[in-house]
Amino acid sequence: MSTAETQLSGGLTLHIFDSVPVGVAATCGPAHRLVYANHTYRELVGERTRSLPGHEVYSDLRPLGHVSELDQVLRSGHTITLRNVPFEFRGQPWRERYGTASMSRISLASGEDGVLIVITEVTEHLGPEPAFGAVQSRAIQRYQSLLQLDTQAVWVGDRLGRITEPSPGWQRLSGQTFEEYRGNGWLAVVHPDDRAPSEEAAYQASLRQSHLEQIYRVAMPDGTYRHIRSRAVPIIENGEVVEWVGACSDIEQEWQDARRRTLLDRTAAATADLADLEEVLGMLSKVIVPTLADGVAIYLLPQFEDDQTLLQPFVAERVVTTNRDGMPPPPLQRTESFEPDSVFAEVIRSRRPARYVFPRGAPPQDVVPTGAAEWFVNAGVNSMALVPVLVDGVVAAMVDATICGSREPMSADDVDLLSRMLDHAHAHLSSALRFQRTQRVALALQHYLLPEPPELPGLEFTARYRPSVSAAEIGGDWYDSFLHPDGSAILTIGDVAGHDLSAAVTMSQLRNMLRGLALDRREPPGDILRRLNIATEVFHRERTATCILARLENRDGEWRLTYSLAGHPPPLLVTYDGTAGYLEGGHNPLLGVTYDRPRMSADTTLPPGSTLLLYTDGLVELPGEDIERGLDRLRRNAASLSRVTLDVFADELLKRMPAAQKDDIAMIAVRVPSTVTQPSG
Repeated sequence: MSTAETQLSGGLTLHIFDSVPVGVAATCGPAHRLVYANHTYRELVGERTRSLPGHEVYSDLRPLGHVSELDQVLRSGHTITLRNVPFEFRGQPWRERYGTASMSRISLASGEDGVLIVITEVTEHLGPEPAFGAVQSRAIQRYQSLLQLDTQAVWVGDRLGRITEPSPGWQRLSGQTFEEYRGNGWLAVVHPDDRAPSEEAAYQASLRQSHLEQIYRVAMPDGTYRHIRSRAVPIIENGEVVEWVGACSDIEQEWQDARRRTLLDRTAAATADLADLEEVLGMLSKVIVPTLADGVAIYLLPQFEDDQTLLQPFVAERVVTTNRDGMPPPPLQRTESFEPDSVFAEVIRSRRPARYVFPRGAPPQDVVPTGAAEWFVNAGVNSMALVPVLVDGVVAAMVDATICGSREPMSADDVDLLSRMLDHAHAHLSSALRFQRTQRVALALQHYLLPEPPELPGLEFTARYRPSVSAAEIGGDWYDSFLHPDGSAILTIGDVAGHDLSAAVTMSQLRNMLRGLALDRREPPGDILRRLNIATEVFHRERTATCILARLENRDGEWRLTYSLAGHPPPLLVTYDGTAGYLEGGHNPLLGVTYDRPRMSADTTLPPGSTLLLYTDGLVELPGEDIERGLDRLRRNAASLSRVTLDVFADELLKRMPAAQKDDIAMIAVRVPSTVTQPSG
């Protein structure tokens, strides 16, 4: 007889029934081979030869040996109970005897199903229910209940769930002695975070008199925690719970497998449809925290050509920091320097994760990133993992995950799971990295095409360009500024329809043509835009564009602005005292339409200390919102910044304005002196 034939599917041996005060036997398979019988069973029905089919084993026993009933239980899975029935036992002096038996299907570790038989003699106790007496009746309830449980440790508790009987299985599982785990002593090895929920679940089950199932972590003898599933059923007499009988199973592997599947699925879902690399990494960090770690920092790495480049200190940019609630704020700096002999550099060289476990708040000095030592102490970090993010064969980023406080330190399995999550997101990370590289090239080209503002005595100039965060192609927005031979400053800003390479080519050609036309002769901006429109219709029939062209010059101590608009949002003028308003003159159709008529120009004076802002529509337009709301928002924000420096003025506007994700933003700002000046010469 194999060992598997005497074990339940959960690994619990049938010998747990050896000392119970009722007869217990077990059969295996459709032939009902007897594989187990305890001492009480043998006393009741005599010795039976094991491994023989049921029709031979029970040939002399009627009616408890009816093989047809065993067949029915095995086939249907329904328990059959025979109460207070007479039976004959041959081999001893005959007398009338009565018994009650329960037959239930069980799953054995061998892979076959069998039948568990629980029998007690009731010859001396016949009469109204219950027929067994309190002790025997309760014992049968206990062990019939155990048939429904996949167990490794069986326990019995009083009506409040306090342990009342020894449990060898629990002792093997936890290392506690009976004196240690009796009553509520078993809670001492339950993880502190799981104790209160466990007690509350037991209390609620007691009120409902219902089955109890819960999962909690138990400390093993070696100090590690494993997930345990505990199932229990109440024993009820006269409508009251008199005790609980339960069983515990180690489900650590099952729990880990389920968590792995869940986190991998969440990783794929969280990073889908994202193009920006920092956004992809940010979503990954929110999946990692707090399930796998208490804190995560993700660094973007420079593109190392080979290991030789790691022989020098290098700089990595921390683009993501995510901590669970209640933790100290992270270090402020985003750019950190790493030495070539640091653990950080070693992980890059090896391309394999590294795990570090140390006393709470006392990490080795060479493990802590630059500037994070104080945070490691304040957060009580007890372990850390560095996991390289490989994208298309290159270590593109580094994940620094930490566990803090009394939480169990990061395990090797956790680090492996973290690596699997990053591998699972490889396709999204690869796409995002390619997008970022393409966008950087496009941005570099765009900045190359957009010149530095000119220097004109008495005037301050600044310009900004922010590309779309969701498009890798170079855009069609442009700005330009230069000095005319007559000493005036020429300002222009525009936007070619579209967001692709063709739009960028058109933008570059229009900008260059506009430069040539503006320098060709001195004429009103509207006349120059008329000539540019003709050129646009000839060379770019399928394209349209918006534009502002302005000339700024000092006339008799006043700064005068002459301008013309071609379908573009109006310039914004902000006075030194905080009054902001749009210049409403000089409106004309956009460029690229059939329109060969004179175009209007407008003229205005810029007050001392005022700021003129030219911008593209990406600064004020949001999908689904009336552009008037965006214009009003820009006006109010600009008015509040009337007295800050011009660079701060431009940067703060970009921060405060909620820009659309799919559009570029270009802007150029000019500030005139706060006092009236006379032109030189």
